[in-house]
Amino acid sequence: MDTTSFLKKTIDGVTTVEPALTPPSADSPLNTFAKKPKLGASKTKKKEIPEGLWTKCPSCASMIFDKELDENLQVCPKCDHHFPIGSRERIHSLVETCSFEEMDADMTSVDVLKFASYKSKLDRDRKATMLKDAVVTGIGKIGAHKVALGVMDFRFMGGSMGSVVGEKLTRLIERGTEGHWPVIIISTSGGARMQEGVFSLMQMAKTSAALAVHGQQRLPYISYLTNNSYGGVMASFAALGDMNVAEPCAMIGFAGPRVIKDTTHSDLPPGFQTAEFLLEHGMIDAIVPRKQAKEKLIGFLDYFAAGKKYLPA
Repeated sequence: MDTTSFLKKTIDGVTTVEPALTPPSADSPLNTFAKKPKLGASKTKKKEIPEGLWTKCPSCASMIFDKELDENLQVCPKCDHHFPIGSRERIHSLVETCSFEEMDADMTSVDVLKFASYKSKLDRDRKATMLKDAVVTGIGKIGAHKVALGVMDFRFMGGSMGSVVGEKLTRLIERGTEGHWPVIIISTSGGARMQEGVFSLMQMAKTSAALAVHGQQRLPYISYLTNNSYGGVMASFAALGDMNVAEPCAMIGFAGPRVIKDTTHSDLPPGFQTAEFLLEHGMIDAIVPRKQAKEKLIGFLDYFAAGKKYLPA
C-alpha cells in the first residue's frame, strides 16, 4: 500500500513528519473483504415425522395427533372443526353395540348408459372405501329406540345419488314403515350422479314418495345434514324431515354459492348456505354437534314416542 507524508507544525514551532495512507485502487485485492468459509454439511439428519400420525386442522391450524382425532369422532379438540367421517364410523358412534343389521349390502351400480370411465371410478372407490356404493342402510337401536338408519358416505363418488343409493334408501324407508319404526337418514352428497342420467333423477321422486307413505302412518323421519349436502339429495329426501338438523358449519343447498352468485349477479350474504345461516332463516330446526348426536337423537325420539307417533322397540 502506498504512503505519502505531510508536515505538521506544532505549537512551539517544531515541525514533524507524519505518514498518511493512500486508499488502494478499485482493482486492488486489498479493497475486498475476506469471504467466510462455507460450513460443511451437517452430519446430523433432520428427523422426519412419519405420515399418518398427525393432521393439521384447516380451521385453527393446530397439529392434532391422529389417535386423539379418532377418539374425538374426527372433531378438532381445539376449535371443534368437524372433519369428514366415514359411514361405518358414524354408525358405530350412534347405535348400540352389535345392534345394527345391514340391509342390501351387496347391491351395486350398473353402467346402464355406458358412461365413459364410470366402471373404473366405481371400482376405484369400492377398493378405496370398502363400500359397494355411497350409502349404508340397516336396522339398529339408538338408546331404547329401534330405527331404520341410512348413512351416506362422501368418499364414494362424492356421496352422489345413483340408482343404488335411491333404491337402498327407498327399501329402508319402506322397511321402517312396515316395522312401525322411525327413519333417520344422515346425508352428505354432491347431488344426483350424472353418470346415470335420468335413472339418478328418478330417485328423487322415489325416495320422496316412500317418505310420504311413511308420514301418512304418523311415523317420524329425522334428516341429519352434514357437510356437504347439495343437489338432488337436498332437493328430495334430505329436506323432508319432521326434524331437519345439521352439524355445525355444514354447507347445505341445492346449487353451490358460486353458481348462485353467477346466476343472480348479486353478492351473497355472509355465511350463506351454512347450517347457522339456515337455522337463523328457518330451514333447519337445530344444530347438533357430532359428539352430541346420539344423545340429541335419543331426545328427539323420546319426544316423538311421547306424542304417540310410534312405540319404542
